[in-house]
Amino acid sequence: MDWLSKNLPYLISGVATGGQYAMIAIGYTMVYGILRLINFAHGDIFMVAGLVMVYASASLPLWLSIPLVLAATVALGFVIERVAYKPLRAAPRMSAMISAIGVSYLLQNVALYVTGGPAKIYPELPFLNNPVPIGSATTKMVNLVTPILTIVLVFALLWLINHTKVGMAMRAAAKDFETSQLMGIKINSVISVTFVIGSFLAAVGSIMYFTSYTSVVPTSGAMPGLKAFVAAVFGGIGSIPGAVIGAFIIGICENIIKGLGWTTFSDAFTFALLIVILVAKPTGLFGEKATDKV
Repeated sequence: MDWLSKNLPYLISGVATGGQYAMIAIGYTMVYGILRLINFAHGDIFMVAGLVMVYASASLPLWLSIPLVLAATVALGFVIERVAYKPLRAAPRMSAMISAIGVSYLLQNVALYVTGGPAKIYPELPFLNNPVPIGSATTKMVNLVTPILTIVLVFALLWLINHTKVGMAMRAAAKDFETSQLMGIKINSVISVTFVIGSFLAAVGSIMYFTSYTSVVPTSGAMPGLKAFVAAVFGGIGSIPGAVIGAFIIGICENIIKGLGWTTFSDAFTFALLIVILVAKPTGLFGEKATDKV
């Protein structure tokens, strides 16, 4: 009981961090499920959402800034897919991956040019920054809102995928890309919708993340993006529930390690976990075993 009361703040923070990683990880896993592409620029889209909020809130009220951030991030994801990935549909998979890395560095360098380099302070969102007492601990409202919001958005996404025409098209494309095209599914529209959904969730995740970690720099998306990717692989890349569960496990473990005083090793643990999972179960917790077509 003493251990629980002592580590309760770290557990709460870990669940919140897991929710933030989950919202980024879903973008990775959805794009991979359809295109078999790791969108390495996804973490940088998350970073751009943070910077857009910084600049938008400087001249607009928050009730206008938040929808603007969501719309701008969705538009960025859509443009990146159309400009950097669509022309490479028929190219070898490695070409698309190199393009993704190029987009990642492009976004970082444009952000560096725009900001000039120094960290920008994320605006304070009054409701999310309110302190909330829980037992013997005190936490911010954002740490309670994040996991609830994540679960609500995940259920909404699963409903869309399982009960709508566009969701059916996404499932068909994920199962067999070429056959879906032959059956008349507008594959380009399906892929665009996938990027739009992933970018929207990354924008929501950025609001939650930068409310907790208020400094935004051009490389802010690198580590959360990598950890979200690890979460997607851990849960079984291509599986949305797997990505979410993987993200929560990584977030909780990372914060417990910090609570034990081993902060230096918190990032190393995430990547060590990835190695262990790839060795023990290469497809992840919920990944399906791939079969080669003859």
